[in-house]
Amino acid sequence: MLDENLRREVASLSAKLMALTAQTAPKSRGEDDMEIVLVEGEEKDRLAEKMVKMAEEPNRDANFVRDGESVKKADAVLLVGVYGKNPIRVGCGACGFKNCKEFEKAERKKGKDFVGPNCAFKLIDLGIAIGSAVKLGSVLGADSRVMYRIGAAAKELGLAKSDVVMGIPIAVTGKNPFFDR
Repeated sequence: MLDENLRREVASLSAKLMALTAQTAPKSRGEDDMEIVLVEGEEKDRLAEKMVKMAEEPNRDANFVRDGESVKKADAVLLVGVYGKNPIRVGCGACGFKNCKEFEKAERKKGKDFVGPNCAFKLIDLGIAIGSAVKLGSVLGADSRVMYRIGAAAKELGLAKSDVVMGIPIAVTGKNPFFDR
């Protein structure tokens, strides 16, 4: 078993390297609209508590408690988000609009948790960045899991400002605490 100080240091370094690989992941047209935030210590604990409290809100599911308890077990949380308002101008219509001009004219508003509409390619960029981060975490031996509810809570706390945010709790333990919950 790792010494506790070494374990925490390795977990923090893993999270920082995961942030690096999320930042350098390929992006559509090379346009960087990503937001990457590392949350540790008391701020991470505050995020976990917010998630537990969100389960009590109307139209929320009890899994906010489960995921909040997982965040409590994490050494760090990586927030990966994207600002999705700038289309890459291919006019694909995946956003639900006829073309990019219509998309740009659309009113942007907050839904339940996130702001939209968003360019589909920006959301793909988000997925690639998240996949890059968790892959590196796996190579490093750090445990993680991608969680939507972390992003929702992080937005409410103002820890992340981007339109759509996902959270990746990171732990270095003998068994992944984010599965078999």
